[in-house]
Amino acid sequence: MGVDTAEWSLADQEAGYSLPARFFYDPSIFEAEKRHIFFKSWHLVGHVNEFRAAGAFITQDIFEQSVIVMAGRDGEIRAFHNACQHRGNRLIAARRGRTPVITCGYHAWSYGLDGGLRGAPRTECLANFDKGAHGLKPVRVEVFAGFVFVNLDANAESVAEMAPGAEAQMRRFLPDLDGLTLIEEVDVPVAANWKVIQENSIEGYHFSYSGPVHKQLVRLIDFENYALTAHGGWWTYIGPPKPGSAEAYGQPLAGATWQTDWFFNLGLWPNTTIYAFPYADVVGTFIMIPTGPETSLLRFGYYGPSGRALPEVTKSCIRWMNEELGPEDIRLNISNQKGLRSLGYQHGRYLIGETPDARSEHLVRHFHRLCHAAIQS
Repeated sequence: MGVDTAEWSLADQEAGYSLPARFFYDPSIFEAEKRHIFFKSWHLVGHVNEFRAAGAFITQDIFEQSVIVMAGRDGEIRAFHNACQHRGNRLIAARRGRTPVITCGYHAWSYGLDGGLRGAPRTECLANFDKGAHGLKPVRVEVFAGFVFVNLDANAESVAEMAPGAEAQMRRFLPDLDGLTLIEEVDVPVAANWKVIQENSIEGYHFSYSGPVHKQLVRLIDFENYALTAHGGWWTYIGPPKPGSAEAYGQPLAGATWQTDWFFNLGLWPNTTIYAFPYADVVGTFIMIPTGPETSLLRFGYYGPSGRALPEVTKSCIRWMNEELGPEDIRLNISNQKGLRSLGYQHGRYLIGETPDARSEHLVRHFHRLCHAAIQS
């Protein structure tokens, strides 16, 4: 059953009023999002190159659900529910690793890299015990634009069907998509609803007003031509380079390599962004993982081209993101979440002109409508 549509009336939507404050802290809405959005959506796990070796794995938590994504001896990438088929014990706790076999730490049931049961102590005492019927339960997995995704919904449309044209757009700006290596992954807890964080990332209205680090970003791009575009289940926000740039992130550009000199961001419904900052030879992933009605985990992934040393400007960009721009945005996220609890606030107005521009909030409205429609399903 969906959430009462009266909570965001059609009249309010047509009048330009934003998603009401309750949608950012109400536990019942959070539970509806869990069931209708996150249990039915694609979740970015890692890059395909992390699965080149047999037995390489990454675990992906989706609320209380946990998924093992693993490379088989045949080169196939498979995904399984992270639960032993004996008594349900969680099999792997580590985020990443490599193992020749999956062995339960409770009663030593063991599974091959294809998920099949290989050993189960004392089951010889059971009449007609069939190992073939007790393998790990599969989860849907797909590779899209070099990245590996999982989905708990076996009937969901593919990533490519959800985001037609997205991969071509990514390859236009990210030439090394197929040859990336993980540099680092950083998880940051944030006391804010996941939608608050998403909103902040998909509007340029605050860039010139909210803090000094955003102003540094504006100086790197032609902000007046910053374009925010909705494409249904995916969206982009892209800024062309400012002509004549000779340095970035405190480092000279002379001799450096980079993915693009543009500020490129592509969002995939509901909570994944793949991006590149100007003049940085790194592809970033930014994932807003909900952990509660008013808490989230931000997962920052940084992937660099294999076999190519990172330029100093790229190293500085990663530090700048982790230590300056990210924290500035997070402070805004936390402050925004606190204000949404005010008895003096119900909902706001989208700032959208007749012709959407760099400061327009039309992409926020698009995202709100996707969220609202999903939880009514």
